[in-house]
Amino acid sequence: MAETPSAGSRPAAATALRCGVCGAESRHPPFRPGPPEQPPDLDLRPGEPVRSTMARWLQQCPSCGYCAPDLSRAHPAAAEAVRAAPFRSLITDTSIPPLARRFLAWALVLEETGAMHAAGEATLQAAWVADDLGKPDLARAWRLDAVALWRGGPPLDPEQTVRVVDALRRAEAWDDAAHTAETLADAGPPDPVAQVILLERRLIEAQDAGRHTVASALPPPSRRPHASHHRIAGRGEGLWGALRRWLGGKR
Repeated sequence: MAETPSAGSRPAAATALRCGVCGAESRHPPFRPGPPEQPPDLDLRPGEPVRSTMARWLQQCPSCGYCAPDLSRAHPAAAEAVRAAPFRSLITDTSIPPLARRFLAWALVLEETGAMHAAGEATLQAAWVADDLGKPDLARAWRLDAVALWRGGPPLDPEQTVRVVDALRRAEAWDDAAHTAETLADAGPPDPVAQVILLERRLIEAQDAGRHTVASALPPPSRRPHASHHRIAGRGEGLWGALRRWLGGKR
């Protein structure tokens, strides 16, 4: 998971940020990811070179432990979540890999502030860390936790439901994965979703819990933006909106 700087690149200078929870000041380098050059996984983990930059996706306050993509911003309820026992216990739990701990801490804050889908996303990212570290038991557990958080929020659209199916498959929850995939397929989803869910159903039938990319189901270019590019989705394009554009406007 180590980052490989591009030839001739220089690390960006760290800037001082004030924690949005406790007000402590710390220095963090800015992170502006470029576009991935390789296709994403079926769960939309971005391809390289963005894939190897996970250590820079979140900032952490060295004083209170608050984690966020932008440390200087915090939901009004974040301070209460950071002070609570579950958060304090989590950030000191040495049985959890440090980077995964950061994503889970961010997920806990998001869950406590009611952002269930975003909490599921952060929990899935902890599972990606476990994948990279060769810890399949942790990866399975956190994928199932991500599914529970996604399902605990507002109703999921077809694009997000595909990711639920993939998380269940990767976690070897075969019956749930098969039922969810069948229900989605029967609902007549958009064409790119239908193509991906067809592949997922084949993988589930074969009890294949491995990593597969979107390129396995969709023609190129099948790239996804970095997971931190939420402002794109926030403007209404949606999780797979850019993917549809890159596929020539398929629906």
